[in-house]
Amino acid sequence: MLTSARPIARRRALAAAGTAVVLTLTLAACGSSTNSSSMPGMDHSAKASSASVSPSTDDMPGMDHMAAGNGLTDNTDGYRLTSKDMALAAGKQTPYPFTVTGPDGKPVTAFAVDQTKRMHFYAIRSDLSGFQHIHPTMAADGTWNADLASLAPGSWRVFASFRPDSGAGKGTAFVLSRTVTVPGTGTETPLPAAARTAEVDGYTVTVNGEPMAGMAHPMTVTITKDGKPVTGLEPYLDTYAHLTAFHQGDTAFAHLHPTTKVNGDHGGPELSFNAELPTSGNWRLFLQFQTAGTLHTAALTLNVG
Repeated sequence: MLTSARPIARRRALAAAGTAVVLTLTLAACGSSTNSSSMPGMDHSAKASSASVSPSTDDMPGMDHMAAGNGLTDNTDGYRLTSKDMALAAGKQTPYPFTVTGPDGKPVTAFAVDQTKRMHFYAIRSDLSGFQHIHPTMAADGTWNADLASLAPGSWRVFASFRPDSGAGKGTAFVLSRTVTVPGTGTETPLPAAARTAEVDGYTVTVNGEPMAGMAHPMTVTITKDGKPVTGLEPYLDTYAHLTAFHQGDTAFAHLHPTTKVNGDHGGPELSFNAELPTSGNWRLFLQFQTAGTLHTAALTLNVG
């Protein structure tokens, strides 16, 4: 009896050990799957994003800090974008006054210089047409005034991009936004199909690369004119190009800067980017570059997988 029982007991022990190994691997796999902060394209809470993503992007040129988020809120970490204007006139230049208040509820008046400006202000129509990028002026009391060019009737979203130079948010990149209505009868402009090239003022802009949602991915922009490479790009906002992107459907915001080193008025023809667009779908890209003192804005639709 004792002789025959020993192999049985041994087999049971080995089976139990095997079960334990399988269980351990299963738990490890479950633990890995719950750590979604390392998985590109996943939706995370603001707390998880700031803890796991921001530090890794701070030292990477050409990328915005994740603290800026997608810009689809008028308040973050106690900072709020406020304005008394909920509607703006159509068909003419229109001033848009606004204020950024801090965690203490008071208007912020100290802003750090970012790309030669203390405030970058954007306007985009809900159909992703009518893009405007403005550098407003601030009064001593902290009231900013953005002079918007003629607006077509419809729903618009305006964005303020800035870095406080004092207080709890000192040095942090913020992008806050509000929606405004332009009264009147307007028609929605269909989003142009995704394309790799765009024409503006005789220049051809070509985008190469396959950005994936939530991942930093190399992307290049090449600028030519009459089939010849352009090598006379001038610095604009301390770089050779400024690229702003808006997501179709919710107008989520992102903006990217070239990693290409600035060397006088000799930029181009190719500019490199670390492109990180947070969600999949169609993005409308607006690339601004300067030649011979003239600013050009090229627009194209990019599909992100």
